[in-house]
Amino acid sequence: MKAEDVIIAPVVTEKSNDGLQEGKYTFKVNKKATKIDIRNAVEKLFEVKVLDVNTMSVKGKNKRMGKTSGKTPDWKKAIVTIDTNPSDVKYLSKGGKEVKVSKKYKDSIEHFMGA
Repeated sequence: MKAEDVIIAPVVTEKSNDGLQEGKYTFKVNKKATKIDIRNAVEKLFEVKVLDVNTMSVKGKNKRMGKTSGKTPDWKKAIVTIDTNPSDVKYLSKGGKEVKVSKKYKDSIEHFMGA
């Protein structure tokens, strides 16, 4: 599954706006996407380091328009926690030498509201 197919749209509510200070972003995602697919898609599209992904299935509501009644579709929501203070990763190589990997990560998603 391509990264563009996994994330459908951002979810902008009062509760999701409160989570922005903690580095938590809420997205509407494909119903078949797994947590690993969502993590890889967010890291690829927004160039941030993802710490945690929480998903939930949202049931559709019954709606009425005049005498006609129907149901809104079910959808999947993902709350993604990103690393707001990314640091370099250090590990030991074969010879016991310490190697530092410094991949450039952003500390926020700038165009979250405009997506």
